[in-house]
Amino acid sequence: MTAGDATLAVAPLGLGTALHLLLFVAVAAHCLRQPREPRSTLLWLLVTAFFPFVGALVYLSFGVNDVPRRGWRKYRSDVRFRSARSRTEQDAQPLAYWRALRDGCCPPLPPGSPEATVNAILDRVAHDHPLLGGNTVEALADGPNALEAMHEAIRGARHHVHAQAYIIGRDTVGRGLLEALAARARAGVQVRILFDLYGSRAAYLSGLFRELARVPNLRCVGFTQANIVRRQFQLNLRNHRKNLVVDGRVGFLGGVNFHDAYLAGARRPAIRDYHFRVRGPAVLELQYTFLRDWFYMCEENVRDLLIPDHFPPATETGATPLRLINGSPTVGEQPLVDTLFALLAAAREQVLAVTPYLVLTEDLRRAFRAAALRGVEVKVLLPAVNNHPAVDWAARASYEELLLSGVRLFLRRPPFIHAKAMVVDGRIALIGSANLDSRSLRLSYETNFVAFDAGLSGRLKQVMLDDFACADELTLAAWRGRPVTARYIENFFNLMSPVL
Repeated sequence: MTAGDATLAVAPLGLGTALHLLLFVAVAAHCLRQPREPRSTLLWLLVTAFFPFVGALVYLSFGVNDVPRRGWRKYRSDVRFRSARSRTEQDAQPLAYWRALRDGCCPPLPPGSPEATVNAILDRVAHDHPLLGGNTVEALADGPNALEAMHEAIRGARHHVHAQAYIIGRDTVGRGLLEALAARARAGVQVRILFDLYGSRAAYLSGLFRELARVPNLRCVGFTQANIVRRQFQLNLRNHRKNLVVDGRVGFLGGVNFHDAYLAGARRPAIRDYHFRVRGPAVLELQYTFLRDWFYMCEENVRDLLIPDHFPPATETGATPLRLINGSPTVGEQPLVDTLFALLAAAREQVLAVTPYLVLTEDLRRAFRAAALRGVEVKVLLPAVNNHPAVDWAARASYEELLLSGVRLFLRRPPFIHAKAMVVDGRIALIGSANLDSRSLRLSYETNFVAFDAGLSGRLKQVMLDDFACADELTLAAWRGRPVTARYIENFFNLMSPVL
Protein backbone atom coordinates (compact mmCIF):
# COMPACT_ATOMS: atom_id res chain seq x y z
CA MET A 1 0.00 0.00 0.00
CA THR A 2 1.47 3.36 -0.98
CA ALA A 3 1.49 6.41 1.23
CA GLY A 4 -1.22 7.94 -0.94
CA ASP A 5 -3.40 4.88 -0.53
CA ALA A 6 -2.91 5.03 3.23
CA THR A 7 -3.92 8.67 3.23
CA LEU A 8 -7.08 7.84 1.32
CA ALA A 9 -7.88 4.95 3.66
CA VAL A 10 -7.79 7.04 6.80
CA ALA A 11 -9.23 10.25 5.36
CA PRO A 12 -12.17 11.27 7.52
CA LEU A 13 -15.63 11.78 6.11
CA GLY A 14 -16.64 15.31 5.36
CA LEU A 15 -18.78 16.98 8.01
CA GLY A 16 -21.80 17.12 5.71
CA THR A 17 -21.51 13.45 4.76
CA ALA A 18 -21.10 12.39 8.36
CA LEU A 19 -24.13 14.41 9.42
CA HIS A 20 -26.15 12.96 6.53
CA LEU A 21 -25.23 9.39 7.58
CA LEU A 22 -26.08 10.18 11.19
CA LEU A 23 -29.51 11.50 10.18
CA PHE A 24 -30.11 8.46 7.99
CA VAL A 25 -29.27 6.10 10.86
CA ALA A 26 -31.53 8.11 13.20
CA VAL A 27 -34.45 7.93 10.75
CA ALA A 28 -33.88 4.20 10.19
CA ALA A 29 -33.79 3.54 13.93
CA HIS A 30 -36.96 5.55 14.46
CA CYS A 31 -38.75 3.73 11.63
CA LEU A 32 -37.90 0.38 13.18
CA ARG A 33 -39.07 1.25 16.68
CA GLN A 34 -42.58 -0.03 15.96
CA PRO A 35 -44.41 -1.92 13.20
CA ARG A 36 -45.21 0.14 10.11
CA GLU A 37 -46.35 -0.54 6.58
CA PRO A 38 -43.25 -1.87 4.77
CA ARG A 39 -43.81 0.42 1.77
CA SER A 40 -43.98 3.46 4.03
CA THR A 41 -40.77 2.51 5.84
CA LEU A 42 -38.85 1.89 2.62
CA LEU A 43 -40.11 5.16 1.19
CA TRP A 44 -38.85 7.18 4.13
CA LEU A 45 -35.47 5.47 4.03
CA LEU A 46 -35.13 6.27 0.33
CA VAL A 47 -36.23 9.90 0.82
CA THR A 48 -33.73 10.35 3.67
CA ALA A 49 -30.92 8.68 1.72
CA PHE A 50 -31.36 10.53 -1.57
CA PHE A 51 -32.26 13.98 -0.23
CA PRO A 52 -29.64 14.93 2.37
CA PHE A 53 -30.96 16.97 5.31
CA VAL A 54 -34.17 17.86 3.44
CA GLY A 55 -35.32 14.23 3.57
CA ALA A 56 -34.82 14.05 7.33
CA LEU A 57 -36.68 17.34 7.79
CA VAL A 58 -39.61 16.10 5.69
CA TYR A 59 -39.65 12.88 7.73
CA LEU A 60 -39.73 14.90 10.93
CA SER A 61 -42.74 16.86 9.68
CA PHE A 62 -44.73 14.13 7.93
CA GLY A 63 -43.21 10.71 8.58
CA VAL A 64 -42.76 10.54 12.34
CA ASN A 65 -45.53 8.20 13.43
CA ASP A 66 -46.74 10.61 16.07
CA VAL A 67 -50.31 10.17 14.88
CA PRO A 68 -51.24 7.67 17.64
CA ARG A 69 -50.06 9.94 20.46
CA ARG A 70 -51.57 13.10 18.95
CA GLY A 71 -54.76 11.24 18.11
CA TRP A 72 -55.04 9.97 21.67
CA ARG A 73 -54.47 13.47 23.02
CA LYS A 74 -57.48 14.72 21.06
CA TYR A 75 -59.43 11.61 22.07
CA ARG A 76 -58.71 12.22 25.76
CA SER A 77 -59.86 15.80 25.35
CA ASP A 78 -63.11 14.54 23.81
CA VAL A 79 -63.58 12.16 26.75
CA ARG A 80 -63.03 15.01 29.20
CA PHE A 81 -65.60 17.09 27.36
CA ARG A 82 -68.11 14.24 27.38
CA SER A 83 -67.51 13.59 31.08
CA ALA A 84 -68.02 17.26 31.89
CA ARG A 85 -71.24 17.17 29.90
CA SER A 86 -72.47 14.21 31.92
CA ARG A 87 -71.68 15.96 35.21
CA THR A 88 -73.58 19.08 34.22
CA GLU A 89 -76.67 17.36 32.84
CA GLN A 90 -79.84 18.05 34.79
CA ASP A 91 -83.44 17.28 33.87
CA ALA A 92 -83.86 20.94 32.98
CA GLN A 93 -80.70 21.08 30.86
CA PRO A 94 -80.93 20.94 27.07
CA LEU A 95 -78.61 17.96 26.74
CA ALA A 96 -80.90 15.83 28.90
CA TYR A 97 -83.72 16.76 26.54
CA TRP A 98 -81.46 15.94 23.60
CA ARG A 99 -80.80 12.49 25.07
CA ALA A 100 -84.51 11.88 25.61
CA LEU A 101 -85.17 13.11 22.08
CA ARG A 102 -82.74 10.55 20.74
CA ASP A 103 -84.57 7.73 22.50
CA GLY A 104 -87.98 8.84 21.24
CA CYS A 105 -87.20 10.24 17.81
CA CYS A 106 -85.38 7.36 16.11
CA PRO A 107 -87.73 5.60 13.71
CA PRO A 108 -87.27 1.82 13.49
CA LEU A 109 -85.65 0.67 10.27
CA PRO A 110 -87.27 -2.27 8.45
CA PRO A 111 -85.90 -5.50 9.99
CA GLY A 112 -83.57 -7.36 7.67
CA SER A 113 -83.24 -4.41 5.29
CA PRO A 114 -79.84 -3.12 4.13
CA GLU A 115 -80.57 0.03 6.13
CA ALA A 116 -81.04 -1.97 9.33
CA THR A 117 -77.89 -4.02 8.62
CA VAL A 118 -75.76 -0.91 8.10
CA ASN A 119 -77.23 0.84 11.13
CA ALA A 120 -76.51 -2.20 13.32
CA ILE A 121 -72.84 -1.96 12.32
CA LEU A 122 -72.85 1.78 12.99
CA ASP A 123 -74.20 1.06 16.48
CA ARG A 124 -70.68 -0.17 17.19
CA VAL A 125 -68.72 2.08 14.86
CA ALA A 126 -70.40 5.32 16.05
CA HIS A 127 -72.00 4.33 19.35
CA ASP A 128 -71.78 7.92 20.66
CA HIS A 129 -73.91 9.18 17.77
CA PRO A 130 -77.27 7.35 17.58
CA LEU A 131 -79.63 7.53 14.66
CA LEU A 132 -81.68 10.73 14.77
CA GLY A 133 -84.94 11.13 12.88
CA GLY A 134 -87.01 14.16 11.99
CA ASN A 135 -84.44 15.98 9.85
CA THR A 136 -84.48 17.75 6.51
CA VAL A 137 -81.42 17.79 4.25
CA GLU A 138 -81.06 19.99 1.21
CA ALA A 139 -78.34 19.30 -1.33
CA LEU A 140 -76.66 22.54 -2.44
CA ALA A 141 -75.01 21.54 -5.68
CA ASP A 142 -72.26 24.02 -6.51
CA GLY A 143 -70.17 26.39 -4.46
CA PRO A 144 -71.94 29.70 -5.19
CA ASN A 145 -75.29 28.26 -4.09
CA ALA A 146 -73.76 26.90 -0.89
CA LEU A 147 -71.91 30.12 -0.12
CA GLU A 148 -75.03 32.21 -0.59
CA ALA A 149 -77.08 29.86 1.62
CA MET A 150 -74.46 30.08 4.38
CA HIS A 151 -74.26 33.86 4.15
CA GLU A 152 -78.05 34.03 4.36
CA ALA A 153 -77.99 31.93 7.52
CA ILE A 154 -75.22 34.08 9.03
CA ARG A 155 -77.17 37.26 8.31
CA GLY A 156 -80.15 35.77 10.16
CA ALA A 157 -78.16 34.73 13.26
CA ARG A 158 -79.61 35.94 16.54
CA HIS A 159 -77.49 34.32 19.25
CA HIS A 160 -74.39 32.59 17.88
CA VAL A 161 -72.51 31.42 14.80
CA HIS A 162 -69.99 28.58 14.95
CA ALA A 163 -67.93 28.35 11.76
CA GLN A 164 -65.40 25.61 11.06
CA ALA A 165 -63.41 25.43 7.83
CA TYR A 166 -60.35 23.74 6.41
CA ILE A 167 -59.56 26.59 4.02
CA ILE A 168 -60.39 30.24 4.57
CA GLY A 169 -58.66 32.04 1.75
CA ARG A 170 -56.82 35.32 1.68
CA ASP A 171 -59.15 36.41 -1.10
CA THR A 172 -62.62 37.70 -1.91
CA VAL A 173 -64.59 34.72 -0.58
CA GLY A 174 -62.47 34.34 2.55
CA ARG A 175 -62.63 38.03 3.39
CA GLY A 176 -66.34 38.08 2.63
CA LEU A 177 -66.97 35.33 5.18
CA LEU A 178 -64.91 37.02 7.88
CA GLU A 179 -66.56 40.39 7.23
CA ALA A 180 -70.02 38.82 7.48
CA LEU A 181 -69.11 37.12 10.75
CA ALA A 182 -67.55 40.30 12.15
CA ALA A 183 -70.71 42.24 11.28
CA ARG A 184 -72.87 39.82 13.24
CA ALA A 185 -70.42 39.91 16.15
CA ARG A 186 -70.61 43.70 16.27
CA ALA A 187 -74.40 43.32 16.37
CA GLY A 188 -74.11 41.26 19.56
CA VAL A 189 -74.04 37.73 18.13
CA GLN A 190 -71.43 35.42 19.67
CA VAL A 191 -69.11 34.21 16.89
CA ARG A 192 -66.51 31.44 17.11
CA ILE A 193 -64.31 30.63 14.11
CA LEU A 194 -62.17 27.49 13.99
CA PHE A 195 -59.92 27.23 10.93
CA ASP A 196 -57.27 24.66 10.09
CA LEU A 197 -53.88 26.28 10.43
CA TYR A 198 -52.38 24.23 7.61
CA GLY A 199 -55.23 24.57 5.12
CA SER A 200 -55.66 28.30 5.86
CA ARG A 201 -51.95 29.05 6.18
CA ALA A 202 -51.92 31.78 3.51
CA ALA A 203 -54.58 33.79 5.33
CA TYR A 204 -52.95 33.12 8.69
CA LEU A 205 -49.44 34.14 7.62
CA SER A 206 -50.76 37.29 5.96
CA GLY A 207 -52.34 38.40 9.24
CA LEU A 208 -55.91 38.19 7.97
CA PHE A 209 -57.18 36.62 11.17
CA ARG A 210 -55.31 39.08 13.38
CA GLU A 211 -57.50 41.82 11.92
CA LEU A 212 -60.41 40.27 13.85
CA ALA A 213 -58.68 40.39 17.23
CA ARG A 214 -60.44 43.57 18.37
CA VAL A 215 -63.91 42.68 17.15
CA PRO A 216 -66.19 42.25 20.18
CA ASN A 217 -68.01 38.92 20.64
CA LEU A 218 -65.70 37.18 18.16
CA ARG A 219 -62.98 34.60 18.75
CA CYS A 220 -60.89 33.11 15.97
CA VAL A 221 -58.66 30.07 16.59
CA GLY A 222 -56.44 27.96 14.35
CA PHE A 223 -56.56 24.17 14.72
CA THR A 224 -53.15 22.50 14.67
CA GLN A 225 -51.17 19.77 16.36
CA ALA A 226 -47.81 21.16 15.29
CA ASN A 227 -45.87 23.43 17.62
CA ILE A 228 -42.11 23.90 17.28
CA VAL A 229 -41.84 25.37 20.79
CA ARG A 230 -43.35 22.17 22.20
CA ARG A 231 -41.28 20.02 19.81
CA GLN A 232 -44.41 19.00 17.95
CA PHE A 233 -43.67 18.72 14.22
CA GLN A 234 -46.60 16.61 13.09
CA LEU A 235 -48.37 18.27 10.15
CA ASN A 236 -50.44 15.23 9.17
CA LEU A 237 -53.30 15.68 11.62
CA ARG A 238 -55.55 18.28 10.04
CA ASN A 239 -59.08 19.38 10.74
CA HIS A 240 -60.76 18.89 7.38
CA ARG A 241 -64.31 19.55 8.63
CA LYS A 242 -66.36 22.24 6.89
CA ASN A 243 -69.23 22.78 9.30
CA LEU A 244 -71.32 25.83 10.07
CA VAL A 245 -73.95 26.02 12.84
CA VAL A 246 -76.22 29.02 13.31
CA ASP A 247 -78.24 29.42 16.53
CA GLY A 248 -78.22 25.63 16.99
CA ARG A 249 -81.08 25.36 14.48
CA VAL A 250 -79.51 25.18 11.04
CA GLY A 251 -76.25 23.50 10.06
CA PHE A 252 -74.12 23.04 6.96
CA LEU A 253 -71.51 20.45 6.01
CA GLY A 254 -69.89 19.10 2.87
CA GLY A 255 -66.96 19.94 0.64
CA VAL A 256 -67.17 23.71 0.18
CA ASN A 257 -64.30 25.80 1.53
CA PHE A 258 -64.20 29.59 1.73
CA HIS A 259 -61.89 30.68 -1.09
CA ASP A 260 -62.04 32.05 -4.61
CA ALA A 261 -61.88 28.68 -6.37
CA TYR A 262 -65.69 28.86 -6.37
CA LEU A 263 -65.70 32.09 -8.37
CA ALA A 264 -65.27 31.92 -12.12
CA GLY A 265 -62.28 33.91 -13.32
CA ALA A 266 -61.07 35.12 -16.67
CA ARG A 267 -58.75 32.13 -17.06
CA ARG A 268 -60.47 29.45 -14.98
CA PRO A 269 -64.00 28.21 -14.38
CA ALA A 270 -65.43 27.85 -10.88
CA ILE A 271 -64.88 24.41 -9.40
CA ARG A 272 -67.91 22.20 -8.74
CA ASP A 273 -68.78 20.96 -5.26
CA TYR A 274 -71.59 19.64 -3.06
CA HIS A 275 -72.66 21.08 0.28
CA PHE A 276 -75.67 20.27 2.45
CA ARG A 277 -78.03 22.31 4.64
CA VAL A 278 -79.46 20.41 7.61
CA ARG A 279 -82.33 21.23 9.93
CA GLY A 280 -83.69 19.14 12.78
CA PRO A 281 -82.18 17.20 15.70
CA ALA A 282 -79.02 16.29 13.73
CA VAL A 283 -77.91 19.95 13.84
CA LEU A 284 -77.15 19.41 17.52
CA GLU A 285 -74.67 16.73 16.53
CA LEU A 286 -72.83 19.25 14.36
CA GLN A 287 -72.97 21.69 17.26
CA TYR A 288 -71.50 19.18 19.68
CA THR A 289 -68.74 18.29 17.18
CA PHE A 290 -67.75 21.93 16.84
CA LEU A 291 -67.77 22.61 20.58
CA ARG A 292 -65.70 19.50 21.27
CA ASP A 293 -63.03 20.62 18.77
CA TRP A 294 -63.19 24.14 20.18
CA PHE A 295 -62.69 22.84 23.72
CA TYR A 296 -59.63 20.89 22.57
CA MET A 297 -57.96 24.00 21.18
CA CYS A 298 -59.15 26.60 23.70
CA GLU A 299 -59.90 24.77 26.97
CA GLU A 300 -62.85 27.12 27.35
CA ASN A 301 -65.01 26.32 30.37
CA VAL A 302 -67.36 23.46 29.52
CA ARG A 303 -70.23 25.15 31.36
CA ASP A 304 -69.87 28.14 29.04
CA LEU A 305 -70.08 25.88 26.01
CA LEU A 306 -72.85 23.48 27.03
CA ILE A 307 -75.48 26.14 27.56
CA PRO A 308 -79.17 25.96 26.62
CA ASP A 309 -78.79 28.53 23.84
CA HIS A 310 -76.28 26.27 22.08
CA PHE A 311 -78.68 23.31 22.30
CA PRO A 312 -82.20 24.64 21.80
CA PRO A 313 -85.08 22.15 21.82
CA ALA A 314 -84.90 20.36 18.49
CA THR A 315 -88.16 19.99 16.66
CA GLU A 316 -88.80 17.59 13.83
CA THR A 317 -88.55 19.34 10.49
CA GLY A 318 -88.73 16.37 8.13
CA ALA A 319 -88.47 12.62 7.87
CA THR A 320 -84.78 11.96 7.13
CA PRO A 321 -82.95 9.75 9.67
CA LEU A 322 -79.31 10.80 10.00
CA ARG A 323 -76.36 9.27 11.77
CA LEU A 324 -73.18 11.26 12.38
CA ILE A 325 -69.86 9.63 11.48
CA ASN A 326 -66.93 11.69 12.74
CA GLY A 327 -63.62 10.54 11.30
CA SER A 328 -60.47 10.84 13.42
CA PRO A 329 -56.97 9.33 13.57
CA THR A 330 -57.55 7.67 16.96
CA VAL A 331 -55.61 4.40 17.15
CA GLY A 332 -57.78 1.33 16.79
CA GLU A 333 -60.70 3.29 15.39
CA GLN A 334 -61.41 3.85 11.70
CA PRO A 335 -65.07 4.87 11.66
CA LEU A 336 -65.13 6.14 8.08
CA VAL A 337 -63.34 3.08 6.72
CA ASP A 338 -65.70 0.78 8.64
CA THR A 339 -68.69 2.77 7.39
CA LEU A 340 -67.55 2.47 3.77
CA PHE A 341 -67.08 -1.27 4.23
CA ALA A 342 -70.59 -1.56 5.65
CA LEU A 343 -72.12 0.41 2.78
CA LEU A 344 -70.26 -1.50 0.06
CA ALA A 345 -71.10 -4.84 1.67
CA ALA A 346 -74.79 -3.90 1.97
CA ALA A 347 -75.11 -2.85 -1.69
CA ARG A 348 -77.26 -5.13 -3.82
CA GLU A 349 -77.86 -3.16 -7.00
CA GLN A 350 -75.79 0.01 -7.41
CA VAL A 351 -73.12 2.16 -5.79
CA LEU A 352 -72.59 5.70 -7.08
CA ALA A 353 -69.60 7.58 -5.69
CA VAL A 354 -68.13 11.00 -6.38
CA THR A 355 -64.70 11.95 -5.04
CA PRO A 356 -61.89 14.25 -6.16
CA TYR A 357 -59.18 11.87 -4.90
CA LEU A 358 -59.23 8.07 -5.10
CA VAL A 359 -56.08 6.89 -3.35
CA LEU A 360 -57.48 3.73 -1.81
CA THR A 361 -55.73 1.48 0.66
CA GLU A 362 -55.54 -2.19 -0.26
CA ASP A 363 -58.44 -3.13 2.01
CA LEU A 364 -60.78 -0.53 0.49
CA ARG A 365 -59.76 -1.52 -3.02
CA ARG A 366 -60.81 -5.04 -2.14
CA ALA A 367 -64.15 -3.78 -0.81
CA PHE A 368 -64.90 -1.92 -4.06
CA ARG A 369 -63.78 -4.90 -6.12
CA ALA A 370 -65.85 -7.33 -4.04
CA ALA A 371 -68.99 -5.28 -4.59
CA ALA A 372 -68.43 -5.21 -8.34
CA LEU A 373 -67.60 -8.93 -8.46
CA ARG A 374 -70.91 -9.66 -6.71
CA GLY A 375 -72.67 -8.05 -9.66
CA VAL A 376 -73.31 -4.66 -8.08
CA GLU A 377 -73.02 -1.76 -10.53
CA VAL A 378 -70.21 0.33 -9.04
CA LYS A 379 -69.64 3.71 -10.71
CA VAL A 380 -67.06 6.21 -9.48
CA LEU A 381 -66.82 9.78 -10.77
CA LEU A 382 -63.43 11.50 -10.72
CA PRO A 383 -62.14 14.77 -12.15
CA ALA A 384 -60.48 14.43 -15.55
CA VAL A 385 -58.04 17.18 -14.56
CA ASN A 386 -57.02 17.20 -10.91
CA ASN A 387 -55.88 20.13 -8.78
CA HIS A 388 -53.30 17.86 -7.09
CA PRO A 389 -51.41 16.14 -9.93
CA ALA A 390 -49.29 13.99 -7.59
CA VAL A 391 -52.40 12.60 -5.89
CA ASP A 392 -53.98 12.03 -9.29
CA TRP A 393 -50.98 10.02 -10.48
CA ALA A 394 -51.06 7.94 -7.29
CA ALA A 395 -54.77 7.23 -7.82
CA ARG A 396 -54.18 5.98 -11.35
CA ALA A 397 -52.01 3.14 -10.05
CA SER A 398 -55.16 1.32 -8.89
CA TYR A 399 -57.32 1.97 -11.97
CA GLU A 400 -56.50 -1.27 -13.79
CA GLU A 401 -57.21 -3.43 -10.73
CA LEU A 402 -60.57 -1.71 -10.26
CA LEU A 403 -61.50 -1.90 -13.93
CA LEU A 404 -60.66 -5.59 -14.12
CA SER A 405 -63.15 -6.34 -11.34
CA GLY A 406 -65.95 -4.43 -13.07
CA VAL A 407 -65.75 -1.10 -11.23
CA ARG A 408 -66.64 1.62 -13.75
CA LEU A 409 -64.60 4.84 -13.65
CA PHE A 410 -65.82 8.10 -15.16
CA LEU A 411 -63.65 11.19 -15.67
CA ARG A 412 -65.65 14.41 -15.43
CA ARG A 413 -64.61 17.07 -17.86
CA PRO A 414 -63.58 20.47 -16.41
CA PRO A 415 -64.32 22.31 -14.29
CA PHE A 416 -62.64 20.39 -11.49
CA ILE A 417 -65.11 18.61 -9.21
CA HIS A 418 -64.34 18.67 -5.49
CA ALA A 419 -67.56 16.94 -4.34
CA LYS A 420 -67.72 13.95 -2.02
CA ALA A 421 -70.83 11.74 -1.87
CA MET A 422 -72.01 8.14 -2.15
CA VAL A 423 -75.47 6.66 -2.81
CA VAL A 424 -76.16 2.96 -2.26
CA ASP A 425 -79.12 1.30 -4.01
CA GLY A 426 -80.87 4.67 -4.17
CA ARG A 427 -81.75 4.27 -0.47
CA ILE A 428 -78.69 5.16 1.64
CA ALA A 429 -76.52 8.26 1.19
CA LEU A 430 -73.14 9.22 2.62
CA ILE A 431 -72.50 12.97 2.65
CA GLY A 432 -69.85 15.19 4.21
CA SER A 433 -66.23 16.25 4.01
CA ALA A 434 -64.24 13.01 3.59
CA ASN A 435 -62.45 12.11 0.38
CA LEU A 436 -61.77 8.53 -0.64
CA ASP A 437 -58.10 8.71 0.24
CA SER A 438 -55.92 7.66 3.16
CA ARG A 439 -55.45 11.19 4.46
CA SER A 440 -59.19 11.79 4.88
CA LEU A 441 -60.00 8.30 6.12
CA ARG A 442 -57.13 7.83 8.57
CA LEU A 443 -55.27 11.08 9.26
CA SER A 444 -57.76 13.96 9.25
CA TYR A 445 -60.74 14.99 11.35
CA GLU A 446 -63.83 14.69 9.18
CA THR A 447 -67.62 14.99 9.51
CA ASN A 448 -70.07 12.88 7.52
CA PHE A 449 -73.71 11.86 7.81
CA VAL A 450 -75.21 8.54 6.77
CA ALA A 451 -78.79 9.19 5.64
CA PHE A 452 -81.32 6.35 5.50
CA ASP A 453 -83.80 8.06 3.22
CA ALA A 454 -84.81 7.05 -0.29
CA GLY A 455 -86.12 10.54 -0.99
CA LEU A 456 -82.85 12.31 -0.17
CA SER A 457 -80.85 9.53 -1.84
CA GLY A 458 -82.91 9.92 -4.99
CA ARG A 459 -82.42 13.68 -5.13
CA LEU A 460 -78.69 13.35 -4.52
CA LYS A 461 -78.47 10.56 -7.08
CA GLN A 462 -79.96 12.87 -9.70
CA VAL A 463 -77.39 15.57 -8.86
CA MET A 464 -74.63 12.99 -9.23
CA LEU A 465 -76.04 11.66 -12.50
CA ASP A 466 -75.97 15.19 -13.91
CA ASP A 467 -72.22 15.17 -13.27
CA PHE A 468 -71.84 11.64 -14.68
CA ALA A 469 -73.47 13.00 -17.84
CA CYS A 470 -70.55 15.44 -18.13
CA ALA A 471 -67.98 12.66 -17.88
CA ASP A 472 -66.30 10.16 -20.18
CA GLU A 473 -66.07 6.53 -19.13
CA LEU A 474 -62.59 5.10 -18.86
CA THR A 475 -62.48 1.68 -20.51
CA LEU A 476 -59.99 -1.04 -19.71
CA ALA A 477 -58.79 -1.16 -23.33
CA ALA A 478 -58.15 2.57 -23.42
CA TRP A 479 -56.40 2.48 -20.07
CA ARG A 480 -54.08 -0.33 -21.11
CA GLY A 481 -53.17 1.68 -24.20
CA ARG A 482 -51.63 4.53 -22.19
CA PRO A 483 -47.91 5.27 -22.69
CA VAL A 484 -45.38 3.12 -20.85
CA THR A 485 -43.91 6.25 -19.26
CA ALA A 486 -47.24 6.91 -17.58
CA ARG A 487 -46.99 3.56 -15.80
CA TYR A 488 -43.65 4.52 -14.28
CA ILE A 489 -45.00 7.87 -13.10
CA GLU A 490 -48.12 6.26 -11.60
CA ASN A 491 -46.14 3.66 -9.71
CA PHE A 492 -43.66 6.22 -8.48
CA PHE A 493 -46.39 8.45 -7.01
CA ASN A 494 -48.19 5.37 -5.69
CA LEU A 495 -45.00 4.63 -3.79
CA MET A 496 -45.06 8.21 -2.55
CA SER A 497 -48.73 8.04 -1.49
CA PRO A 498 -47.95 7.81 2.27
CA VAL A 499 -46.69 11.41 2.14
CA LEU A 500 -49.18 12.93 -0.33
